[in-house]
Amino acid sequence: MNYNLHNDLTTIILAGGKSTRMGTDKALINIQGVPMLQLICSIAEVCTHQVYVVTPWPERYQKILTPNSQFILEVPLTGETENESRTHGPLVGFMQGLAIVDTNWVLLLACDLPNLRPEILQTWISQLDTIPENAIAALVKNNQIWQPLCGFYRSRCLPQLTEYINQGGRSFQQWLKSYHVYELPLTDPEMLFNFNSSHS
Repeated sequence: MNYNLHNDLTTIILAGGKSTRMGTDKALINIQGVPMLQLICSIAEVCTHQVYVVTPWPERYQKILTPNSQFILEVPLTGETENESRTHGPLVGFMQGLAIVDTNWVLLLACDLPNLRPEILQTWISQLDTIPENAIAALVKNNQIWQPLCGFYRSRCLPQLTEYINQGGRSFQQWLKSYHVYELPLTDPEMLFNFNSSHS
């Protein structure tokens, strides 16, 4: 199937989690014979021209990175030790990736979405040009909770995000409460399955 690449959209994939619940690196779990991070990169590449993988461990994933994707090294915040930085959460990785982006929109994806479907992403991408200017993000809701790691953000949110993080904020949900978020249609809840939300 041929997909249209959106010229004003960059993908950021977060691969910085400790995977403590799984006991193994989620990004390296094979899905139909392909490491999951590689699968997510491949799907992102049919949707956007530029794909960045934000991780503290680029050497770990070097061999599975797809040709059109690039690493952004996730680093400790000022005053953080390396151990602290490993628990500072996805919001910080997103901020560090966002600082590199020069498109108006960013597609943010977790590295552990085995049911990610490019045709659904494409449907959402086709709606980006119609989203109200006052919306800082376009996300789906599942069980009345925003799903921040499979959705779209305007890159101009970086100053507000940086301020929130500098004040000690680490929660996507709390940060999003302060802004208008456009709700995308969720046609297939299974697409949002990740290994953290598995039935444990």
